[in-house]
Amino acid sequence: MSDKQNVITGHHKPSSLLRSPHPSLANVQQMPYKNKVINCIKEDNSLIKKKLKTVTVEEGMKIATRLFEILATRKDGIGLAANQVGIDAAVAVVNVREPLILINPEIVSREVELPYYEGCLSYPGKGVHTKRYRDIIVSTSQEESNWYFSGTPSVVDNAKGSWEDTPKDKQKETNLKILETVCVQHEIDHLNGKTIHDRKKDTTVRVEKKIRRNDLVTIKKEKAVKVMKYKKVQSLLNNVWGK
Repeated sequence: MSDKQNVITGHHKPSSLLRSPHPSLANVQQMPYKNKVINCIKEDNSLIKKKLKTVTVEEGMKIATRLFEILATRKDGIGLAANQVGIDAAVAVVNVREPLILINPEIVSREVELPYYEGCLSYPGKGVHTKRYRDIIVSTSQEESNWYFSGTPSVVDNAKGSWEDTPKDKQKETNLKILETVCVQHEIDHLNGKTIHDRKKDTTVRVEKKIRRNDLVTIKKEKAVKVMKYKKVQSLLNNVWGK
């Protein structure tokens, strides 16, 4: 996921839940995988629309390390899925508030629809408005407990030194939490062969043309037709022409 998005209000899972740590690069062997994000606008990526294969936790950790390396090199993304770099494996990483690894993840619960504007490293410059969810629960292969992501301030956030926080600080933290929640949904979509364009939400707004007083309009009553200025039509609407 690109780091250029429109942030809406949100909140996050309790900090007491465990997240997968970033594996030590020194303990992971060099992987023979592609080292760049495939630009789907200019290049073919046969995996971008494919549901990816499940992997073991050990293999998933190795792939996740490579994904973090690519993000660190690019410095323009906050999440990356394996198929974006040509790997057929259900593995993704997110790095908004802290590094998160998703191995064979599944969203088991979604609540509260949320409009969002998302960008994607696979489609640079082609961001779209989407529909996401503020609260989600995610299961992964490497954790026995599910992870809860949410986009509203938690009780813990309000209780710990809240009197010292400015409204601006609280809003920034809230925005980061919802960004993380959306990013997790974005990357899990990739692992299921979906992109932001599959989540595109129509934002077209129909605007009726405003009629000015001197504009010509046509009015009809049975077989009679008149063309006149709108200001004169307004008076006629109250007599025989409007009845």
